[in-house]
Amino acid sequence: MNDLRQLLPENHIKVVDSIDNWKEAVSLASKPLQKEELITPTYVKNMIESVKNNGPYMVLADYFALMHAQAGQGVEKQSMSLLVTKKPIDLEGKPVKIFLILAAEDSQSHLKSLQEIMEVFMDEQKYQIILSGDKAEIVNLFK
Repeated sequence: MNDLRQLLPENHIKVVDSIDNWKEAVSLASKPLQKEELITPTYVKNMIESVKNNGPYMVLADYFALMHAQAGQGVEKQSMSLLVTKKPIDLEGKPVKIFLILAAEDSQSHLKSLQEIMEVFMDEQKYQIILSGDKAEIVNLFK
């Protein structure tokens, strides 16, 4: 069983002031996972294609997008990364500040960790801390 710190270690969390567009945000958010060869460029491409084809369905709450693509395709190991932007980015008509990348190896194994991580995001106080973009405080939430 992974704990949150293993799933979302500090080096997978990035905070930036702003970024040009949502595709760049997805790309930047995916960098730590690519660097560690947890995902391939195919996975990043698939996430972007999925939004292009299906619209902003990955925006689950105000300012929050859970970015993912088909399990297993371009995923070497189950992993997550987080990008928080201080200024909202337009994702097909929805403003987003939090890009959580979820890379799943199959359709089942990530469900428990996703549930754990969503508990953090569903807690209004913790959610506000993430939205505020204070990296030290965000890292602390996932310990």
